[in-house]
Amino acid sequence: MKQKIKTVPLNNPDVGKPQGKNYARGENRPQQPQHGPMMFGAPGEKPKNFRKTLKRLLHYLRPYVASMIIMTVFSILATLIIVFTPLLSQYILNTLQKVMTGTEASSVLDSIPLFFGILIGAYIIRFIFDLISQLIGNRLSATVGKNMRNDLRNKLEKCPIKFYDETKTGNTLSTFSNDVETISDSLQQSIVSILSGLLMLIGSLGMMFYISWELTIIALVTLPLYILVTTTITKHSQPKFVKQQAELANLNGFIEEMFSSHKVVKLFGKEQSSYEEFQVINKNLAEVSRGAQFISGLIRPMMDLISNLGYVLVVIGGGILAGATNPLLIGDISTFITLQKRFVNPILTIANLANSLQSTIASAERVFRLLDVEEEVLEQNLYQFDYENFKGNVELKNVDFSYRKDQDLIKNLNLKVEAGKQIAIVGPTGAGKTTLVNLLMRFYETDAGEIIIDGIKSTDVPRKTLRSMFGMVLQDTWLFSGTIRDNIAYGKDNATIEEVKEVCRQAHVDHFIETMPEGYNTVLKEDAANISQGQKQLLTIARAILFNPKILILDEATSSVDTRTEAYIQNAMNFMMEDRTSFVIAHRLSTIKKASVILVMENGTIVEQGTHKELLEKNGAYAELYNSQFVNAII
Repeated sequence: MKQKIKTVPLNNPDVGKPQGKNYARGENRPQQPQHGPMMFGAPGEKPKNFRKTLKRLLHYLRPYVASMIIMTVFSILATLIIVFTPLLSQYILNTLQKVMTGTEASSVLDSIPLFFGILIGAYIIRFIFDLISQLIGNRLSATVGKNMRNDLRNKLEKCPIKFYDETKTGNTLSTFSNDVETISDSLQQSIVSILSGLLMLIGSLGMMFYISWELTIIALVTLPLYILVTTTITKHSQPKFVKQQAELANLNGFIEEMFSSHKVVKLFGKEQSSYEEFQVINKNLAEVSRGAQFISGLIRPMMDLISNLGYVLVVIGGGILAGATNPLLIGDISTFITLQKRFVNPILTIANLANSLQSTIASAERVFRLLDVEEEVLEQNLYQFDYENFKGNVELKNVDFSYRKDQDLIKNLNLKVEAGKQIAIVGPTGAGKTTLVNLLMRFYETDAGEIIIDGIKSTDVPRKTLRSMFGMVLQDTWLFSGTIRDNIAYGKDNATIEEVKEVCRQAHVDHFIETMPEGYNTVLKEDAANISQGQKQLLTIARAILFNPKILILDEATSSVDTRTEAYIQNAMNFMMEDRTSFVIAHRLSTIKKASVILVMENGTIVEQGTHKELLEKNGAYAELYNSQFVNAII
């Protein structure tokens, strides 16, 4: 079953985070936590430690040393063939010239077909060696990319919810796709190309000296120009490639946000302003890309210019030496020019690789910044819950928490909940209601104090174990792309169709499912757009019932449905809450009149608690909230 980015399973650590979805520009966002977006690479930033990053990249190749050696050996063999085959051409041309000038007998021509055969055979063998090296390299590249994406995926499981609140989704997507692809494509190619290039450089230079040391000295005059041009262009192109990657991540984030919130954009008539903002971002990316590609593109024409100057000097020098006492033959000059090109090509290749390596290192640093994100606090595995005898007592002792160090949210919060009780939490927006739930689930860690579940500190058990005791039904109905049955059975492995149907009957959702053409095998479209909001909510309730949690959390589960559907949902929730400790966050106070205890929160503090009747008699904050809703309902 393919998971969408926006959807979240019932028992996933991402559930309940304050900013669990993207909001279009202009739409109200949650008040907490208020953090700036986290970026993995600042525009224009240079690599902080090139050598360290490269060493870390090579670590991904360490398990495949054998494949690397085989690939390198075949690449070296292919390079050696390229280096030495000009000698065959030299012999053929020189022999023909000597026979034509009469300095050699015509009988020597009998050996020419043999040398032609050797030359053709050498090129065929070189093709085979290159093919083998390429196949191994492609497989290695795909494996390295797969391993890197696995590491990133595993890292995201260990990142705290704070990371998701602070990080743009598009930035993470860009790291997974663009950056990893850049690295996997260039890493193995760079290593092999540099090795074969250096071998070609040394071999060609040796052969050039063998043919004519005078022409070799002339050819080497242009070498400082190659080095100067390469280092200068690389120095200026590197920051632009880093900025290009950052702008690409910004574009990905914007597109993801606009598509996920397209209904809100259309609702407020923001299509034009959204398009204009896209144009600005797209223009910035285009300008940065043009700058990066222009500067990096200068390498080839500049190298060609220097190379052509070198050819001119060699031709002039060859002409002078042709009239000397020991003249160079046609085969000597022709072979020397061929070798000179093959001497220059590795320089061009290494120069291009140096430029490409800047982009690779920029991508690698973004990947490693994500891999180096601070993980959740280490788990303790000191105790385990007794599932059979679990009661569901919850206690908060002197709990402090804030999303920002300079702004307190919850201060010295104390709360004791008896097993099986229904606790309703009410209060204005930003009072800390959802934050309290986040602390119970350890989506966030408390700054001080402790939370005790059934006599065990929540920090003394693994998070997975802790969260397995909780079931959640949220206002946002997080569903997957997949069948209705798969969505309902997500929280329980190997759930039978009979079990799925039973919980659907208990959630009053079986009737509408059975009227669907494919029944329980009906595939939900993106965002489950082919069913209503109330039906989505009933499906999440059925999922929670099948999961059979020990403690239940309901966060505004009926706030966006009609009155009739609300009655169905309320009945289903009442069934779920029987004999379970439950926390209900509600704005509609009429839905929590029967709660065992109602907590009224303001500014992270419980200002009132009691039953519905007791709180109305106090005529305090709760009475004010209740009466305001009652008056508004009449109006």
